[in-house]
Formats: sequence, C-alpha cells, structure tokens
Amino acid sequence: MSSIANRLSNLPMGKFHWRLLIITMLGWTFDSMDTGIVAFVLAEMIGSWNLTTAQIGYISSIGLVGMASGAFLAGTMADYFGRKKLFAGTLLIYSIATGLCGIAWNYESLLVFRFLVGFGVGGQLPVAVTLVSEYSPAKHRGKMIVILESAWALGWLAASVIAYLVIPKYGWQIAFFIGAAPALMIFYLWRLVPESALYLVNKGKYDEAHALVAKIEQELGIPVGPAPTAAERSLKTQSISFIELWSAPYIKRTICLWILWFGMVYSYYGIFTWLPSLLVKSGHDLIRSFEFLLYMTLAQIPGYFVAAYLVDRLGRKPTLSGFLAACAGCAYMFGNAATSSDILLWGCLLSFFNLGAWGLLYTYTPEMYPTHARGTGVGSAAAFGRVGGILAPIVVGALFTGPDKFATIFAMFTAVLLIIALNVMVLGEETMNRSLEEINQETANK
Repeated sequence: MSSIANRLSNLPMGKFHWRLLIITMLGWTFDSMDTGIVAFVLAEMIGSWNLTTAQIGYISSIGLVGMASGAFLAGTMADYFGRKKLFAGTLLIYSIATGLCGIAWNYESLLVFRFLVGFGVGGQLPVAVTLVSEYSPAKHRGKMIVILESAWALGWLAASVIAYLVIPKYGWQIAFFIGAAPALMIFYLWRLVPESALYLVNKGKYDEAHALVAKIEQELGIPVGPAPTAAERSLKTQSISFIELWSAPYIKRTICLWILWFGMVYSYYGIFTWLPSLLVKSGHDLIRSFEFLLYMTLAQIPGYFVAAYLVDRLGRKPTLSGFLAACAGCAYMFGNAATSSDILLWGCLLSFFNLGAWGLLYTYTPEMYPTHARGTGVGSAAAFGRVGGILAPIVVGALFTGPDKFATIFAMFTAVLLIIALNVMVLGEETMNRSLEEINQETANK
C-alpha cells in the first residue's frame, strides 16, 4: 500500500471529513431534488398537458437514459481528468437543465431537457461517492458513504415540500425554476472541494498529493506522515480500460454489482417515479397523494441512519442483503394494502429499507475496484443499473392496464428485490474495516 493511501486510511475522523461530507451532501441533495421534482410534476401535468400513461413513462425513462450516459462518461472521465472537475461540471449541467424544464414549450422539448438533467445527475453520483470513499478512514468509510447517500432523502423531502406548497398554488414551472438554484453555488463548491489524493498519486503527482494529505493531518492535529519514497515515485501510472472490469481479478465483482445495480434502480424508479400517479389513479386525490409521499420520504431518513450504524458493525453483505429482503416483504404488503393506514405503514417501511439499501450500495460499489479504475467501475455499474430504470416506468405503465394492477406491479418488485438480495449473499465479498488499497491488492494477488 502506498504511504499516501496508508495515511488516509488511518486518519482519525475529524473536521476535514465532515466538511467534505457536508459539501458533497449538498450536491447529492440537489441531485435528488431535481430528480424528485419531476415525479410530482408529472402527476400535475397529466391533466394540464393531457399526457398518456405511455408519455409519462417516456418522460421518466428519458431521464434514466441521460443518467446512464452521464454515469458511464463522467465515471470514466473522473479516472482520467480528476474527481473535482467532474463533480463541479455535472452539478452545473443538471442545475441549468432543470431550470430549462420550466420553460419547456411542448412534450418533445421537455424530453430533451430531462435527458440533460439525467446526464448531470447520473454523472455526479459516481464521482461524488468515489471522492468521499477515497478520503474516508477505513473504520468509518461505510458510515460516511451511507450518510452521504442519506442526502437523497433530504432532496426528495425538499421536492415533496415544493410539490405540496408550490405546485398547487403557482404551477409546475416554478418547481423547475427552484431546481436550478444549485448553479449559484458552483464557485463556492469549487473552492472547498479537494481533488482526490489517491487520484493524484495514480497520476504521478506525488508532491501535490503529499502536500494535500499533510494539510489534512495538520488540521486534524496529528503528526505529518512521510513523503512518498523513491520506490513509490518510480511506479508506473496506471490507466483503465473498460475490458479490465471483466478480467480475472474483478469479473465476479462486476457481475455481482451489475445485477445489484440493475435490480436496485429498476425497483426504485419503477416504484417512486410512478407512485404519485399510481396513488391518484387508485382513487386518492393529488394533495392526499403528495401527503403520503411526504411521510414516506421522512421514513427514509431513519432508514439511512440505521444502515449507517450497522454497516461498519455487521458488515456489508449481511446488512445489504437483509435490507433488500425486508424491502421485498414490504413491497408485497404495500401492493396488497387495502386501507389508507396500511398504505402509509407499508409505504413508510418500504422507503425505510429501500433507501437504507441504497446507502449500502453506494458504500459497497467503490470498494470493489482499485483507484485507477474506481470511477470507471462505479460509473459503469451505475450506467447499467439505469437500464433497469429506463425499463421500469415503461413496464409499470403497461401493467397498470390489467386487472389487480396495483398488487401485480408490487409482486413484480418483490421478486426483483429478492433476486438481488440472493445475488449479494452468493456473489458478494465482505469489505468491512479494510482499506481500499488493501482490498484490491489482495484481489490482484489471487
């Protein structure tokens, strides 16, 4: 393990880590808010634009097409050009594109703008989680990433509040204009977000990486570690090709992650993108449906924190597979709920376990690849997962025309969630309390 990697892995948790976490959480919150706003807007636009169920499905899916493109390209570019540049650039893209959605003049223009929103959001998520993973101490990495992912609930909560208070009074366009606000923060974020020291080492910028880590150590009040040795400086810079993800050391991990991401994105976007419209079409009025979503969004927050507590104690595999199995059971009960109180109960539990599992997923994925391939590995898995998100709204739209549609749709999601829980148990590897470089050095030596 390089001296830089060793120093980062053994740092005590301190102000630097919390500052980095808060900054990236802001970006993550706005990602979620801009994604969530469209779910609420669609329920309103069904009437104002006379949209068909097929058109609603395509509006949802085009964002996922953008997210797949953004995740793959930004993740790969982050391994070549750095985490910081891609973090800032993707934030700017999705913020401006969300504002443009507010001036969409027809169905086709909205599709174009939603693609651009998806591109920015999909690009930022793997870059942000890679950056935070590479600065997280080994003993606290799971907690930090799950807390980062918890910002997704804050963004959906903000979208819920906007939908509840703004859309009924001022119209759906204002919601999109509010979603453009993150663009105003770009210069502030650029100044405070550091480049990844591990990325700098991989690019041969040893002095810059050493100076950066030394500054962190001084801030945390611990002795400054040694500069990289001549032997470390002589190591060749490593680059990544997509095919390496399928080479002998990583193929099992890549298969596990791609299945996991596909199922997670399929179930999440199939359920939550359609949920306001599903509730309206099942007999609940628009305001009541938004109220259900608000409570379900609040239930996500304790789900994240329970996952954050367990992930560095029980381990990645048992916590993630357990949350997925529990989520599957809640999806089945939600699909068969007969009363408003049952819908609220099982909907809140569904959100609790589903979003807790998302926090665990983002913890687990970057741990599977070495520094030179981490952005590409995370971005590729996320991009493949978005294929599931593209398909899910279309499948839900098709199933919504049949008998017992609500129960049938959620029986499907129950099966998907059980399959990916089994996938983690069979193909997954445990990575708790191990440094990123240690995990991948062991894999390379197999």
